[in-house]
Amino acid sequence: MKYVARIVEVPDHGIKLEPVDGTTVPDRPTEVNLLGMAIALALGAAGYRHHAEQRDPELQTLDALLVGDAVMPWKPGTGGFLVCELNDGRPTCEVRPEAE
Repeated sequence: MKYVARIVEVPDHGIKLEPVDGTTVPDRPTEVNLLGMAIALALGAAGYRHHAEQRDPELQTLDALLVGDAVMPWKPGTGGFLVCELNDGRPTCEVRPEAE
């Protein structure tokens, strides 16, 4: 299973993820948290940094990020797509120029 999302810059606020059709969005809290950590590591490795704007913990949740409803305070990096392999509870993610 995969989680794949286009990374969209929201000027002066950060980025949001737009999941592609057919992507898997986990719904169990542990899977959501593990995917969130894998996403943060992939974004950091791709040159994304935290934006000066503080995160609103009531609106900017991991659940909302994964379905594309939240803008998170990250400064843009290389752009493209976030591609995550969901393997036995150990997701691995990377930022790629293409969805595949």
